[in-house]
Amino acid sequence: MSKGKVLVIGSNATRIETRGGYWGATGQYLNETVVPVMALIDAGYEVVLATPNGAPPTIDKASDAPAHFGGDVPAYEHAKAFYATDPSMRARSLRSILDEGLDSYDGVFIPGGQAPIVDLMQDQEVGEILRHVHEHHKPTAMLCHGPISSTAAMPYAREFRAALIAGDPDKAEDWAKGWQYAGYRMTVFEKAEEKVIEDTILHAKLYFDMPFALGLAGATIDTGPDFEPYVVEDRELITGQNPRSDHPIAEALIAALDRKLGHA
Repeated sequence: MSKGKVLVIGSNATRIETRGGYWGATGQYLNETVVPVMALIDAGYEVVLATPNGAPPTIDKASDAPAHFGGDVPAYEHAKAFYATDPSMRARSLRSILDEGLDSYDGVFIPGGQAPIVDLMQDQEVGEILRHVHEHHKPTAMLCHGPISSTAAMPYAREFRAALIAGDPDKAEDWAKGWQYAGYRMTVFEKAEEKVIEDTILHAKLYFDMPFALGLAGATIDTGPDFEPYVVEDRELITGQNPRSDHPIAEALIAALDRKLGHA
């Protein structure tokens, strides 16, 4: 019998805007998705994956490597097979989740990769889900670039993102008013970490970095050493800084769910 049910929100983005009017390939990170999901299932939780359009997330090629599994080739191969074949990885649409109702879900997890910057951070259905879990104090975990998805809960999420793209921080700050996570302490993929991705993978610059955007909206940003595991908890929100935070954020989310549901 399941201990509870967790909604995993994935991205459908495959391209991301970069400065100069260019686009780079993007997607969701394999380890950030699979490691926490496998941990949740092993801990006795049911997992449901949903995306904006109901199609499975595209895995970012940069994450499709044993290096993101500590160089453990068998662990990497197992993760790939799990993502390709496990029933928990069959995506549904966010709309179908909302139509059925959110009361049966005990928590939410949002993995990273840069993809959430494109769609999840401005998705109205993500915003509706985040407002529900916030109101009901349900554990909510977001990893790496995943924490930028929290801006979807803003009353004017699309306008906030558009102002960031346009390079107008004053207007973005105005659009961010009423954000439910203002004042929350959180971590996210750090600017120096992002520069490595920009220089070696995208070969281009993003329009904004994650700590700047979340700080502008009113979050208290707390980042640890670059590319080292780091997790921050504040009320129902659990955030992890980078891909190497995959195991620690899974542990923190499971502990929070166990406490909330009386399994601890």
